[in-house]
Amino acid sequence: MHIKRILIATMILVLLPFTVKVMGGDFGQAKSLFSDIKANKVGDILTVNVFENTQATNKTETKTEKSGKFSTSGGPGVGTLSFIPLFGAKGENKNTFDGKGENLRNRNLRARMSVTVVAVKENGDLIIEGNRTVGISNDRETMTLTGVVRQRDINPGNSIDSYLIAEAQIMYRGKGAINDGSRPGPVMRFLNWLF
Repeated sequence: MHIKRILIATMILVLLPFTVKVMGGDFGQAKSLFSDIKANKVGDILTVNVFENTQATNKTETKTEKSGKFSTSGGPGVGTLSFIPLFGAKGENKNTFDGKGENLRNRNLRARMSVTVVAVKENGDLIIEGNRTVGISNDRETMTLTGVVRQRDINPGNSIDSYLIAEAQIMYRGKGAINDGSRPGPVMRFLNWLF
């Protein structure tokens, strides 16, 4: 009799996680009952670690050189042209151009934000989207992120690094006194556009 009760209690304990998953609507998904919870369906939240570092260098160099010489000379005229004096001319022309240009850009963005799964592709990849706005003293900074994530790239802690996101679009915008102070004035912007 005791063995029967122990067997029933053991069966209940073994089947309890499976029953909870069926009631929670996760039935049919290929996941272990004991695996970490990762984003896998529409509405799930995923944490993104944004580590973006871009560096671009463009260097051009042009060098041209052109030179020319000419000279002419003549003696006095003969006969009726004897009044023409001895003459001579000499000239030299040299033109040199040496131009160099270099453009260097270095951008660095580090952040951590949560995004929402908005769709699931047929192959199981997740389409994510999210934005984060931080306001401090009338300044607002907004970061928007969209892209496609493979489920196998998601860490056990339900997070992913930004360089693993396909078709990633990360936009960072600021609005407020600090952002306005870093922009040139309207006259300077007009002159930059003009020239």
